[in-house]
This record gives sequence, C-alpha cells and structure tokens, in this order.
Amino acid sequence: MEEIAAVYARSLFEVAKEQDKLDLVREQLGAFTDALDETRELQVFFFSPYFSTQEKQDGLDRAVTDADPVVVNFLKLLIENHRMPVIFRVRRELDRLWEEENQLLPVRVTSAVELDEGTVNQIGDRIAEQTGRKVDLSSQVDPDILGGIVVRVGNSILDASIRNRLESLRKQVARA
Repeated sequence: MEEIAAVYARSLFEVAKEQDKLDLVREQLGAFTDALDETRELQVFFFSPYFSTQEKQDGLDRAVTDADPVVVNFLKLLIENHRMPVIFRVRRELDRLWEEENQLLPVRVTSAVELDEGTVNQIGDRIAEQTGRKVDLSSQVDPDILGGIVVRVGNSILDASIRNRLESLRKQVARA
C-alpha cells in the first residue's frame, strides 16, 4: 500500500508543481483528508465497496464544491481505481515531497517549562543557519524531562534534558 500511495502522491505532486499550484493542492487535499478523518460516515461512503464508483463520484461532486480541478480529478481517479483507502498515505507522502521541495526541516523543541518565543526562535535560527534549510519550528512542554531541552531536528534528536542526564548517571552507577 505504501508504494501505491507513493506513486499517486508523486503523480499529484508533479502535476501540481507543473501547474504552479503545489501549495493550493496540498492545502485542499489536506482539508479533504481532515474532513474524511473526522467523519466516520464519509469514510464508510468513500471506502465501502457497497457504493458504486458513480455514486462515490456524485457524492464527491456534492461534498467538494470549490476545490481546484487538479484535486477533484485526483480524487475521482482514486475513486475510479478503487484506491480511496490510500488517501491518508498519499497525503503524508505529498507533505513529505512538499517539505523536500521547499527544503523545510521540521524542528520540535521540548522543554520542562514554557520557553519564551525569542528563545525558541533563536534555536530555530541557529539550526537554519547550520543546515541551510528553512525550519518548520514548533515547541511543546513536557514536565517529565525535569529540566533542559530536547530538540528533534528531522529524524535526529539532541537530548539535553535532566531526565536523560540522570538516566546516564544511573547507568554509570549500576556498572560500577
């Protein structure tokens, strides 16, 4: 299924990029998948084999009114090929391709207490400076880390939390 989703996402990505509608297509596909994810009845309708392709396409025309033709045609293609259940994977892959295209690097800063916006932005700026990429910065509070920060950059993690230091110390004492 992942491979099928990747093929569909790559195709949608290429068409949207070619027509200079990449941001719009990504946003509209995201809105559709969010609505689908939140409404069980829509999932049953679009994923069920009990409804015909024509019924699903008619339902799509009624549900999606102001979407770009690229998005509508793509969704109709998924319906026609009975591939609607991969829509969530297609979205994830399209988001990944979009981030890659825009050289966007996801960065999440986790701290024990709320950090002021300036501090979080400084961390993001330093990472952007060192990587040469745009940073998609988010922050969260997790009291369980006790103190310090944990920074996740893409798939890498820098753990400078007190919890991590205490765990390392505990391991050293256990070995001694």
